Amino acid sequence: MNEQTPTDFRTPALRAIRIERDAINALESRIDDHFTRACEVIMKCTGRVVVTGMGKSGHIGNKIAATLASTGTPSFFVHPGEASHGDMGMITPQDVVIAISNSGNTSEVVTILPLIKRMGAPLISMTGNANSTLAREAIANLDVSVQVEACPLGLAPTSSTTATLVMGDALAVALLEARGFSAEDFAFSHPGGSLGRRLLLRVSDIMHTGDRIPVVSESTPLSGALLEISRKGLGMTTVVDDQGALTGIFTDGDLRRTLDRSVDIHNTPIHEVMTRHGKTIQADHLAAEALNVMEEMKINALPVTDENGALTGAINMHDLLRAGVI
Repeated sequence: MNEQTPTDFRTPALRAIRIERDAINALESRIDDHFTRACEVIMKCTGRVVVTGMGKSGHIGNKIAATLASTGTPSFFVHPGEASHGDMGMITPQDVVIAISNSGNTSEVVTILPLIKRMGAPLISMTGNANSTLAREAIANLDVSVQVEACPLGLAPTSSTTATLVMGDALAVALLEARGFSAEDFAFSHPGGSLGRRLLLRVSDIMHTGDRIPVVSESTPLSGALLEISRKGLGMTTVVDDQGALTGIFTDGDLRRTLDRSVDIHNTPIHEVMTRHGKTIQADHLAAEALNVMEEMKINALPVTDENGALTGAINMHDLLRAGVI
C-alpha cells in the first residue's frame, strides 16, 4: 500500500458528500401525490405503523420506526425474515406497513406481501424501482431511487440509504405537523432525557415544603433569620406576616449588603432589611421557568406561593441542578 496523503482521503470523502447531497436534493420533486396518499393513510391508521426491511434497508427502517414513534406516530420495526417465522403475528389489519427495499424485489420482503395483502393492512413502499413487485403492490410508493451510490464500487448502499432515511424523516415531520405534535408531547416520549426533564418537571416536584421551608416572621431579629438560613441550607429565608402571607425574602446577598451598613444583627428585625416584593413562582409552573427567572434576575432561590400569595414552598439553584434541569 502506498503512503496516503491528506488529499487522498479528502477527495473521495468530498465526492461522497456531494453525491449524497445530490441524492437528497432529488427527493424534493418526489414529494408528490404518492407522498400525500401515504400521509393520509397513516393519519387514518387506528393501529400502528409497522416498518420492515432487510439488510441496510432494515437498519434504516429501524431508525424510521423510532423517529415516527417519538414524534406522535406509534410505530415499531419487524424483521421480514422473522416475520416469515412467527412475527407476522405482530401485525394486525388495523396497522399500516411500510416496506423498504431499494430493488423492490428483496425476497424476504416479497415473501410476506401476500400475507399483508390478505390481512388487509395498507402497504406503503419505499423503493428505488417504481416497476418492482413491492412498488406495484403498494397503495403508495415513495420513490427513493438514486442515480449513483457514493460507494465507488457501486456496491455498498450509501446514497440510497441516505435518501431513504431522509424520506422517512420527511414523512415523520409531515405527520408531526399534521397531528399538532408539541414539544411537551415530545417530552412524554423522552422522559429520561434533559429535554424531557425541562418540559415535564414541575416546581412542585422538587421544591422544599413543610418544615424544610426556611421561614421567619417579620419581627424575628436578623440573628434569628441567619440561624434559619443556616439550618435550612437554601441560602435564604422567607419572611411572612401574622397570617402566613409572604412579605419578603432575605438572602446571602442581602446579608452582605446589610453588614456593610454596620447593622446590629441582634436587635434589628428582619422586616427592616429584607427584600420586599421579590420574585416568586407557583408550584404548577415548570421547573425550567424557575431556572429562567433565577438566571434573568441573577438570583439563586425563589419562594413558591399559591394564587393568593401564601407561602407553600421554596426552591433554589441546587435543586434544579440535582433534578437535571440545568
